[in-house]
Amino acid sequence: MADPQDEFVTFFKAMADANRLQIIGLLAREPMSVEQLASRLEISASTASHHLSKLSQVGLVSARPKSYYNIYQFEAGALHKMVRRLHEDEILALAPPDAISEDERILRNFLEPDGRISKIPVGRKKKIVVLNHILQSFERGRRYTEKELNAIIRRFHEDTASIRRDMIGFRMMARERGIYWRTDENSG
Repeated sequence: MADPQDEFVTFFKAMADANRLQIIGLLAREPMSVEQLASRLEISASTASHHLSKLSQVGLVSARPKSYYNIYQFEAGALHKMVRRLHEDEILALAPPDAISEDERILRNFLEPDGRISKIPVGRKKKIVVLNHILQSFERGRRYTEKELNAIIRRFHEDTASIRRDMIGFRMMARERGIYWRTDENSG
């Protein structure tokens, strides 16, 4: 049994060509021979045959003999079948089980194997992901002195001042009279 992922790739590769899409469009209107298609597309008959072969392999076109020629026609059923498979989320089931989220990918790029931050991201989105990672080390509902806060941040990076400032700036933590706390302390 063929791998469903390979089937999707082969099917969409067959359509990933401007000439092939034009062939499908022309054949959707009326059946044609290789020579007619070649003439309409202003390509050689051998090039048209090559494209028809690719489309035929995935069932998008079929041929029937007529005199000395093969007449090709578009097989809409193949396209409808693939759309149905996509609509039924079959393609989603093909995602590898170890697929990682975008946040995990960002963390992999900025964390050392020991969990320390290799560098503080410049971009807002990436910085928020890294800061949220650090934030998980702070307990909800607990108040921290600046010294305690810095000791925890230092486990991740030496620049405690920048990280502390960013956590306040992004409203992940609040500060009053030298005491810090998570702003999401009442959430799950």
